Amino acid sequence: MSRLLEVDSVWAGYGNSTVLEDITFDLDAGASLALLGRNGMGKSTLLATLMGATRQSRGRIGLDGADITAVPSYRRARAGLGWVPQERDIFPSLTVEENLTVVARPGPWALEQVYAMFPRLQERRANMGNELSGGEQQMLAMGRALMLNPKILLLDEPLEGLAPLICQELLVSIAQMVATGNSALVLVEQHAHQILPITQQAIVLERGRIVHRGQSEALAADPSVLDRWLGVAAH
Repeated sequence: MSRLLEVDSVWAGYGNSTVLEDITFDLDAGASLALLGRNGMGKSTLLATLMGATRQSRGRIGLDGADITAVPSYRRARAGLGWVPQERDIFPSLTVEENLTVVARPGPWALEQVYAMFPRLQERRANMGNELSGGEQQMLAMGRALMLNPKILLLDEPLEGLAPLICQELLVSIAQMVATGNSALVLVEQHAHQILPITQQAIVLERGRIVHRGQSEALAADPSVLDRWLGVAAH
């Protein structure tokens, strides 16, 4: 695998406030990364920084060999970053199928593949975005991001506020995305036990700094680290 994302000594935040301090990590093509931490520790800010939606004061971000540190958000999206924010941001006045096709770009993810992964979307392809349940909207947001055929897919707490059965469905879908290797994946989640089994690497943030980095499997097997930084055991 080749190095796809390089984050080197990044400091970033909002206005005069610094949220992230000295963030350094990298991600290979097709790899998957769990981004863990308690509420308010900078996880969502890190994804927003990768997308160019914060004020970055120091450091460098590289994508597929190009320096994107000063590149605006829309150009980062064109360069291969796909972002599913917590708010989902689907188009409420478009149908499910229009939501998917309006952003489509060439690549392995097309309408047929997205419908195969999310059969509910195919069943509701003629429904407007605002007629979907919360879980269906999350599926649509993820499917729409896949239709961009991104090099890296950024998922910001995709399970937040959803019923347990829907969470299990989405976890299966995310595991399938990881297995295909079509896109690298960065997944933000508070509940470590849900995403460590389906990712390869893990980073833990504490007050805007990386305090742990390693293999997901090793972190899942070390309750002391989970308890220290996340306040939870493995289950």
